[in-house]
Amino acid sequence: MSDNSEKTKQQMENTGKKTAEARKIPWVVRTYSGHSSAKASNELYRTNLARGQTGLSVAFDLPTQTGYDSDHELARGEVGKVGVPISHIGDMRTLFQDIPLDKMNTSMTINATAPWLLAMYVALADEQGAKRSDLTGTVQNDIIKEYLSRGTYVFPPAPSMKLISDVITWTYKEVPRWNPTNVCSYHLQEAGATPTQELAYALSTAQAVLDLVRDSGQVPDADMAKVVGRISFFVNAGIKFITELCKMRAFTEMWDEICRDRYGVEEEKDRRFRYGVQVNSLGLTEPQPENNVYRILLEMLAVVLSKNARARAVQLPAWNEALGLPRPWDQQWSLRLQQIVALETDLLDYGDIFTGSAEIENKVASLKEEALAEMATIENLGGAIPAVEMGYMKEQLVASNARRIAAIETGEQVVVGVNAYTETAPSPLTGSDDGGFLKTDPDAEKNQIAALQAWREGRDAGAVETALADLKTAVSDGANIMEPSIACAKAGVTTGEWSNVLRQTFGEYRAPTGVSATATANAPDAASDKVRAEVSAATDKLGRRPKVLVGKPGLDGHSNGAEQIAVKARDSGMEVVYAGIRLTPGEIVASARDENVHLIGLSILSGSHVALVTEVLSGLKKEGLGHIPVVLGGIIPEDDAAELLKQGVARVYTPKDFELNTIMSDFVTLVSPDKNEAA
Repeated sequence: MSDNSEKTKQQMENTGKKTAEARKIPWVVRTYSGHSSAKASNELYRTNLARGQTGLSVAFDLPTQTGYDSDHELARGEVGKVGVPISHIGDMRTLFQDIPLDKMNTSMTINATAPWLLAMYVALADEQGAKRSDLTGTVQNDIIKEYLSRGTYVFPPAPSMKLISDVITWTYKEVPRWNPTNVCSYHLQEAGATPTQELAYALSTAQAVLDLVRDSGQVPDADMAKVVGRISFFVNAGIKFITELCKMRAFTEMWDEICRDRYGVEEEKDRRFRYGVQVNSLGLTEPQPENNVYRILLEMLAVVLSKNARARAVQLPAWNEALGLPRPWDQQWSLRLQQIVALETDLLDYGDIFTGSAEIENKVASLKEEALAEMATIENLGGAIPAVEMGYMKEQLVASNARRIAAIETGEQVVVGVNAYTETAPSPLTGSDDGGFLKTDPDAEKNQIAALQAWREGRDAGAVETALADLKTAVSDGANIMEPSIACAKAGVTTGEWSNVLRQTFGEYRAPTGVSATATANAPDAASDKVRAEVSAATDKLGRRPKVLVGKPGLDGHSNGAEQIAVKARDSGMEVVYAGIRLTPGEIVASARDENVHLIGLSILSGSHVALVTEVLSGLKKEGLGHIPVVLGGIIPEDDAAELLKQGVARVYTPKDFELNTIMSDFVTLVSPDKNEAA
């Protein structure tokens, strides 16, 4: 072990030692991080550990999450943007350099490719000489919510669920302290889920996974309680922190009942609702972003105040994540918030302070009743997977998100600094040269691709071929893929090569968008009526309804904004073309040509907007379609927005642009015959 490794190990063991003697933080303290490269992310991890973080939460970039190598066409512009690129075990070595894995609790937010990332992690632990039984951590490994909200799925539901089962049935024996799946309601709330929907959809997902494992024959009946005891959850906590606190108490009670009644688990410790949390990012605002500090604190209270429903791991976003990636100082600020709550207040001196409260008990009972009714609906549809495949759950989320956005737009739901108290002095937090957020290394993608190509050239091609052949056999035969995947990692197989073997057998999948059947259930309002009148007038002038193509280029699967634009445009009287996520710029251009659209709306939240939009604009010009106006929505820094407007983008919308009726009026203006040659 290197001197740096010894130093890091000592820091990890001694961090906050004097404080810990008096009081110990009863949850794992994390920040969700990773960017640019394995080397840059490793430096960030070791910095945060030295500042008191007690576990790691790894953010992977989109090519890694969706099973592509960094030089794949769909990876263009995405490498290192929303997380760290991991193309092979060499990247994994760099990511955890000088961090002993048997001393670290590591959470990896990875789903479709979870078996592969876990395989590389275990292979690296073997290299370090760690015992597999000493490894602690989590892979998210929840594909159902990917179909519903986050979009980093690859394979159809049935084989995807089989991969989840493989991880669970392998880890409970080989890596018994590992959480093999982290049923995730976090992204459901980000997609607009109500507390009732979060409870119902997450618990229905957990039941679908455990039913599959139980019925697979891979786990003896005597071991089922042990498997149930390793299931963990990852939740969200929004600004209505009393309701959120009650939601967590409801989760705790309902999971205990499910474990006891459905799976026959007798030991109380195996029925505990073990969960980690990141508080709400959807509610972080671009206007007056300094207000987000208060939001984050209040949201954290929901998951730590109630001892009987307290989080096991907490990670907090940074105040500036509606602007861009947080800097190390921003993450330190969020880390210090956790430490102050735990170590300076008297929170940990008391038992559960809500036991016996009639208000709390009534709200918990109400949430449970509503959630059980929704779970019964899902059960009647055949369970979580059929409810995904027929689009039921996705449609419900799109509809509830539409109601949330409408409430903000009308002022029914107050958001300070956005639709109320918007007057403000300039913020010194955003006045620095960097704009108040981290800019990734512009050469990160080029360097990663060069390193990947060198890796391919330097490895043992024969060993790679043999490992991939063994993996293919395991996949084709329906065997557990974990050990063949670990062998692939050790042989130097890449992320794209591993995924291609599975793609060849399982195929790929496009989940329902939830848009076509979604009806906006809002009362009529004057602003919406005005937009419909404008669309009607434009229809008369154009000779047909304005036709809008809503596109998601690249690998960004966060489709909530695109869905809401598509729904609003449709409800305003426009014709909408929306094919869902993960399109190449060429596919978007071809669709615009074939559908003869009047306007193209692109949604990109991954930071790859400059590269992807530039490619779309270039493709349109080559097809003679340069007259079609293109608008862009996403987290777009001002400098990038200026550059894209100069290139010809007609409008750029960011989170501050929450008034959908205003955006629809812009669309009408842009497609008017005197503005646009297409008719």
